Amino acid sequence: MISIIVPTLNEETAILRTLSALVALPGLKEIVVADGGSDDRTIERARCSGVRVIECGRGRGIQMHVGAGESRGDALWFLHADTLPDGSALEDIEAALQDPNVVGGNFSVVFDGNGLSSRQMTWIYPRLRVLGLTYGDAGIFVRRSAYEALGGFRPLPLFEDLDLIGRLRTAGKFVHLETRVFTSSRRFAGSRYLLSWIVWIALQLLFWAGVSPHRLARLYRNAR
Repeated sequence: MISIIVPTLNEETAILRTLSALVALPGLKEIVVADGGSDDRTIERARCSGVRVIECGRGRGIQMHVGAGESRGDALWFLHADTLPDGSALEDIEAALQDPNVVGGNFSVVFDGNGLSSRQMTWIYPRLRVLGLTYGDAGIFVRRSAYEALGGFRPLPLFEDLDLIGRLRTAGKFVHLETRVFTSSRRFAGSRYLLSWIVWIALQLLFWAGVSPHRLARLYRNAR
């Protein structure tokens, strides 16, 4: 069974669509929503979708780790609340994990919308992957045994995804699937696009230079 862990924080506008898509996926699965303190209708809407909802501390790293600990699947798939999968996603995860050397992997990202920022981000992401950079919006999946052996997500306010992927790559093969996930481009929408991109590059350079994610989070108000 694959456990799908969805971290949420005030996602009432996106969560129903995402959960409906996940419920419709063929394959043996459970869906766990780990909410970090929403004060809108996110929890209510998630429960109406018939999935399991866990309330926990805020921060994607914390939420995904708590959700993983409360789940029962042999594999874990972490998917953001504003991201929709291709219909074959679960089958493709299962196929990838048939290789015993594979500890985890992720998907190809398409940013929604027809705007310039969406097209550019969809073009940029594969180029970032060549540099070894891949993020949580690409839908990280992992064997439970590998996740637990590595200690799972750390409670970092930023770059918890890069931190986990880096450790997974030391433990085995981390694969990239051509199967797509469609994610929101809201972070880079409109006039905020250039500024958001500059800030994100700067934060990442500081992260690789050794600056603590806790310090970086104070500079990035969109940290979730």
